[in-house]
Amino acid sequence: MLDNETKRRIDTARDILVGKVPDPKSQVEQITIALIYKFMDDMDKESIDFGGKATFFTGEYEKYGWSKIFDPRLGGYEMLALYGEAIEKLDQNPNIPQLFRDIFKNAYLPYRDPETLKLFLKTINEFTYEHSEKLGDAYEYLLSVLGSQGDAGQFRTPRHIIDFIVNIMQPKKNETILDPACGTAGFLISSYKYILKTNAGNDLRKSAESSNELQSAVQILTPAERKKLMEHFTGYDISPDMVRMSLVNMYLHNFTSPKVYEYDTLTSEDRWGDYFDIIMANPPFMSPKGGIKPHKKFSMQANRSEVLFVDYIMEHINPTTGRAGVIVPEGIMFKSEAAFKALRKLLLDKNYLYAVVSLPAGVFNPYSGVKTSVLLMDKTIARKTDKILFAKIENDGFDLGAQRKPIDKTDLPKALEIINKYKDAVLNNESFDCSDANVLLVEKEKIKANTDYNLSVDRYRINGNARQVKYEMVKLGDVLDYEQPAQYIVESENYNDSYKTPVLTAGKTFILGYTNEVNGIYSENLPVIIFDDFTTATKLVDFPFKVKSSAMKILKAKKEVANIKFLYYTMQKIDFNSSDHKRYWISQYSQIKIPLPPLSIQQEIVNKIEGWQKIIDGAKQVIENYKPQIDIDPEWEMVKLGEVCEVNPKKSELKDLPLSTIVSFVPMSDINENQIDFESKEERLLEEVYSGYTYFKNDEVLLAKVTPCFENGKAGIAKNLNNGIGFGSSEFYVFRCTDRVLPVWIYLNITSERFRKLGEEQMTGTGGLQRVPKDFLLNYEITVPSISVQHEIVNQIAQERQWINSNKELKKIFEQKIKHEINKLWI
Repeated sequence: MLDNETKRRIDTARDILVGKVPDPKSQVEQITIALIYKFMDDMDKESIDFGGKATFFTGEYEKYGWSKIFDPRLGGYEMLALYGEAIEKLDQNPNIPQLFRDIFKNAYLPYRDPETLKLFLKTINEFTYEHSEKLGDAYEYLLSVLGSQGDAGQFRTPRHIIDFIVNIMQPKKNETILDPACGTAGFLISSYKYILKTNAGNDLRKSAESSNELQSAVQILTPAERKKLMEHFTGYDISPDMVRMSLVNMYLHNFTSPKVYEYDTLTSEDRWGDYFDIIMANPPFMSPKGGIKPHKKFSMQANRSEVLFVDYIMEHINPTTGRAGVIVPEGIMFKSEAAFKALRKLLLDKNYLYAVVSLPAGVFNPYSGVKTSVLLMDKTIARKTDKILFAKIENDGFDLGAQRKPIDKTDLPKALEIINKYKDAVLNNESFDCSDANVLLVEKEKIKANTDYNLSVDRYRINGNARQVKYEMVKLGDVLDYEQPAQYIVESENYNDSYKTPVLTAGKTFILGYTNEVNGIYSENLPVIIFDDFTTATKLVDFPFKVKSSAMKILKAKKEVANIKFLYYTMQKIDFNSSDHKRYWISQYSQIKIPLPPLSIQQEIVNKIEGWQKIIDGAKQVIENYKPQIDIDPEWEMVKLGEVCEVNPKKSELKDLPLSTIVSFVPMSDINENQIDFESKEERLLEEVYSGYTYFKNDEVLLAKVTPCFENGKAGIAKNLNNGIGFGSSEFYVFRCTDRVLPVWIYLNITSERFRKLGEEQMTGTGGLQRVPKDFLLNYEITVPSISVQHEIVNQIAQERQWINSNKELKKIFEQKIKHEINKLWI
C-alpha cells in the first residue's frame, strides 16, 4: 500500500517539473530516469559498505556518480551541465546491465533552468533504493498520471480493471503470459502478484499460505523458482518511452531481467511464431491516418489497429488451452464495417469467444470517455458451450465524472463471481442458472442469425425481451459540445460550386456539402448539427462549411456516449419554442432531456432510419422526376386548343341549376393533380356565389393562370361533382372539351414543359401577379390523334401513375416508420 510520504515526494517532484515540463508523460520519464540514476548510486554505496567495489560509476564514468552532482563546489549551471551530460551518456556505460542502458536510451534533459533541476534532484534524493512492494506501488502511482498518448490511442488501464481481468484469467505459475501492447506493464505486474498470492502457500511454500504481503511471498521463493517464474512474463510495445517505463516498473517489482521489447506487434514478423498460455491487453483504440499496413500473416486483412490486435491475440494464444482477455472499443461490438463483422464472425465460428463484459462509459476518464467492453476468450470453454455470456458493469466503484471519485457501488466482484461460476459449469458439464439482471446468456445461433454477428448485450435484451428497458434521460448539454460559429462566419453568402463549401444562413434552406476539402476552414471532416436559434431548426451537415449568422450554434456529439446522427433524429421530436427569438441554447435548450440508449442501440436506430431514408429518397426521386411522355407521331394533326376546347364557358347555364348541385370554391393550392375530388357541397344563394367567378362541371379541366401558380403547373380535372357545377376564383381557366379530345389529353398537354415555357413568355401584367393571356391558350397548338389512340396513351400513363402513387404511399409508410422509431424511445 502506498504510504503518504512516498506519495508526497512523487507529487512534489511533479509539481517542480510542471512549469518546465507540462506534459505528464515527459514528467514521468524525467522522474524515472532520475530514480534509476539515484538507485544505481545507492547500489554502488551498498556494495562498498559491504566491503565490495562500486559497479556502475567507475572508470571514466565515476565522475557521473549521483553524489558528484551534489558537490557543493558546483554552481547551478555546472550541476545542470553535469547532470545533462550524464543521463545522455549512461546508455553507453559498459559497466551497467542492459536493462539500465535501455532505460537511459535517448534520455535527455528537456529544460535548462538550474533552480528547477536543483529542487527536483533534491526531492529525488529523498528516495532510497530497496526491493519492496512499497517502491513498486510508488512507481505505479507515478504511472497513474499518464493519460492519452496522443495519436497512438493509448490510455492507461485503471488498476481495478486490470485486476478484474487477471482474476478472470486466473494465471498459474507455470503459464506463459503476454501483453502485446503493454504500456507500463500493468497486466504483467498484476498477474505476477496474483500468482504469488494464490500459489505461494500451496505450490511454493506452505509457510506463505496466510501471508497477505507480496514481499513475504517473494522471499520464500528460491532463486531458481524466481527466475523460472519471471521468465514467463513478456511484454511488447511500439513506444520506446513505454518500454522504458515498463522495464522500470517490472524491475521495481523484483524482475531483474524483465522481458519487455520495443516491438511493433502489427507490422513486424520477428516474434510471430511465439505462442502464450494467456494474453491480456488494452491495445490502442486508434489507427494512424491512412490505417495500419500489417504483414500478410494475419488471418483477416484489415487496417484498423483494434481489429488487428484482437486477431493477433486469437492467433497467438495456445491452440488448445489458450485464453485471453482484451479491452476493445464498443464499436467492435456492433459496427457494420466489413472488418468488424468479419472479426466477430471469426470469434464465434472458430470458438474463441465465450463471454463479453460491457464496461461503463467513464472507465477511462478523465483522458477519454470512450465506451469499452472486454472480450473473454478460452478455446476449451467456447468449444463446450453453444452460448455467449454477456455481463454488464454499470458501476465499477468510481463515479463517471472527470475526477473518478470512489463510490460505494461496484458490480465487479459479483460479475467476477458469476463469470468464474459459468466457466466452472461449462468445463464440468453442469447446468448454469443466473437471475442477475446484468447477466444474459445468448445462443450463438441467435447471434449468427442476424448476419451482422452483433455482440452488443443491449441488442439481445430488447429483442429477446429479457427485461423492460427504459433509457436514461440525459440533458442535450451532456451529450453535445457547444460552439459559437465565429470562425466560420463569412461576409458573403455566395456559393462557389467549384469550392464545394456550403454557406449556411439562419432561417434558410442550406446547401449541404459533403467533402474532405478543408482549405483552412476546419481540419476535421466530422458530422455536426447546426442549430439555428432563430428558427430552432436542426440540420445535419459535414465539415467544411461557412455560416452567415451568429444565431447558429455548432453542436458536436461527445462521441464516447452519443452518435451525432442519433441526436439529430431524436431532436426532431423536440418542440423548440423560439417565438421570442432569444438565443437560448446554453440557458434553455441544452437543459432539455432526451432518452439515451447505449451507443450500440443508437447505431442500430441510425442504421434503421438511414435504411428507411434511402427508400424514401428513392421514392422521392421517382415522384419528382416522373413526367408523362407522349411519343408524337408526325402523322397526328396539329390543332389549336380553341378548336377542341371551350375556354371559360358562359355562366348562363348556372342559373338553371338547383342550389344542391353547386360546389364550393376551390383554392388554387388544391389544383395540383390531374384529378380533384369535390365531395363536400354548400348551399348558397346563386347571386352570392357565381358573380365574378368562373365555373366548371364534372370532368372539366382547370388551370390556375396567376404567377406563381401557373409556373408551378397548377392544373387538374374536376371529379366527383355528381353532375353538379363548381365555382371558383376568377384566376382559373376552365377548359370544356369537345368530343375530339379527352379531358386527360388536354391536361397532359397543358402540364407539359413546352406549354409552361411558352406560357411564361406570353404573360402580361406587372408585379408578382402576372397572368397568362386567354389568347395564348386559344391559339396554343397540340397534337390530336384519334380518340382511340388518346385512350390507349392515357391508359398507359394511368398505369404509370399507379406506380407513382405507390411510391407516394411507400414514402408515407417509411416516413411514419421513422417517426415511430423515434417515438418509441420516449415511451
